Amino acid sequence: MPTYIYETIPQNEVEQPKRFEVRQSMSDKAFTHHPDTGVPVRRVIVGGTGVMGGGKSMPSMPSGGGGSCGSGCGCH
Repeated sequence: MPTYIYETIPQNEVEQPKRFEVRQSMSDKAFTHHPDTGVPVRRVIVGGTGVMGGGKSMPSMPSGGGGSCGSGCGCH
C-alpha cells in the first residue's frame, strides 16, 4: 500500500500548513479532511524514488551531457 502525503489548508495568512502521511490503497479516495481533527486537507504530490513494474531493471541513463536540454538527463 502506498503512503500519501497530505497537508492542512491554512484558514488565514498566518497559519502554516502541517503535513502528515497516510497509508492508503490506490483505490481509496483522497482525504478532504484530516481523519482525526476534521481540518480541511489536500493531497501533496511529491517525486518518488521507486520504479513500478514487473521486476525488470530500467536502462541506465547516459552520464555527462547528451540530452537536448543540456542537463545530461538523456532526453531527446
